[in-house]
Amino acid sequence: MDPDAPVPSASDHLFAALYLELHRLAEHHLRRGGGEISLTPTTLLHEAYLGLAERQDLAFPDRASFLGYAARAMRGLVIDYVRRSRAQKRGGGAFEITLDAEAAPTREAARQSEELTRLSDAVDELGRLEPALAELVDLHFFCGYTFAEIAGMRAVSERTVQRDWQKARLLLHHALLEDTPGSQQG
Repeated sequence: MDPDAPVPSASDHLFAALYLELHRLAEHHLRRGGGEISLTPTTLLHEAYLGLAERQDLAFPDRASFLGYAARAMRGLVIDYVRRSRAQKRGGGAFEITLDAEAAPTREAARQSEELTRLSDAVDELGRLEPALAELVDLHFFCGYTFAEIAGMRAVSERTVQRDWQKARLLLHHALLEDTPGSQQG
């Protein structure tokens, strides 16, 4: 054993123990991201791990906190990828005029990626106000966990999770309405 080798952190152990579950989360994130994302689940997962490994100050009191953090990291990577792709497609300010019938699905994918970006920003804002509710959104919406699974992770009743979900949805709905062009009050 090399005495100069880095000692694996608790996060490294959690990552290894939950690898298959995290891979499933990565697959779910990519499905949510729309059809134009060319990342593979393995690439997304490993990118998330690299970001996690850089942060030595992280500590996770339980499995749910670790999965919530991993979900946020993957969501952030997907959103960054979507934004970069959109910027490249826009040609740095140039625009394309086309009469191609194949352009319609591309416009739909662009609309979906824009909605995903807006939702991600709203979840980030929710995380600043109510971190537990933002984690719930990450676990349920972005990762696909059921309310029963989340209740088990959090050691609360399923009904409690459902009430929190309703509160999170209401706050997100309100934030997204405020963010919609033309809906600013003044």
